[in-house]
Amino acid sequence: MSSTLTRMNPDTLPDAGKVGYSQMTVTAPGRLAFVSGQVAQSADGAPVPATLEGQTDQVVANLGAALEALGVGPQEIVQMRIYMTDLNDEAQTVVMSRIAAFLDGARPSLTGIGVAALAGSDLRVEVEMVVQFPT
Repeated sequence: MSSTLTRMNPDTLPDAGKVGYSQMTVTAPGRLAFVSGQVAQSADGAPVPATLEGQTDQVVANLGAALEALGVGPQEIVQMRIYMTDLNDEAQTVVMSRIAAFLDGARPSLTGIGVAALAGSDLRVEVEMVVQFPT
């Protein structure tokens, strides 16, 4: 699939490419899919993992399943928003290392947001995406 996305990290902004995302993503006209926030709940109803590592792995699996259902890959992700409770450097390292592996070199625009709580008291990370279908 060919992407109609242009990634930008202008010299006048911090180089987000160094940490695996882009300051801006420009899209050509086309269809977009808005993927709801994915949390560490699995389709089979298994218990939510207790660790941030386990939760992030399940979130990444859910993101992959969403892309597969849409028939696209990480290169078509326009934007991601990552919501985390207890946002700190250690937690960011855990989550972003797994997100970077999932993105496999794609560099969508990305925002990390610290929140007081998510939709379940046991949930620690949630990720939503905007995806553009290739033309």
